[in-house]
Amino acid sequence: MARFTHLAREKDSLRILKRGIKARELGDGTRGVYAMPVLPNFFASHQWLRELRRFRSSPLVAVDFLIDDHEGVQVGHYSAAHASMTAAEASAVIMHAEDSRGYEVVIPRAITPKEIAGVRHVPQVVGWRYWPEAHGTPPCPCPVCQQATFGAARIRRNET
Repeated sequence: MARFTHLAREKDSLRILKRGIKARELGDGTRGVYAMPVLPNFFASHQWLRELRRFRSSPLVAVDFLIDDHEGVQVGHYSAAHASMTAAEASAVIMHAEDSRGYEVVIPRAITPKEIAGVRHVPQVVGWRYWPEAHGTPPCPCPVCQQATFGAARIRRNET
């Protein structure tokens, strides 16, 4: 069984334990659940937390679940086409990637409550913001990129 983790709002954790994780519209016409394999590298498994926190006021928790090793999933970098493979192969691709930042796994169905192994609280400062290589570069000051972002006015002021 392959173990994956899905980041969700803390206030939704009881509902998720009772009803599972719903498959949502992913923007390209498909439905699914975003997840990352639980790997020995904590950062790689939870790298999306900080980017997702930018848009949510509630703290995030990690919802761990198990799926069959041979179940089909989509894996790839968020900015590139995803490849179809088994859940076990997806875990291996991310674990052995030279730079695993930006990778994601899409499970093309809902996760049932029976598959959920538990909910964990995780540190809220793990991961990257804006894009994986953004550390050390100033954020884009345009109003679209800084819409509803804390400190946006200061970022725009410092750019001029």
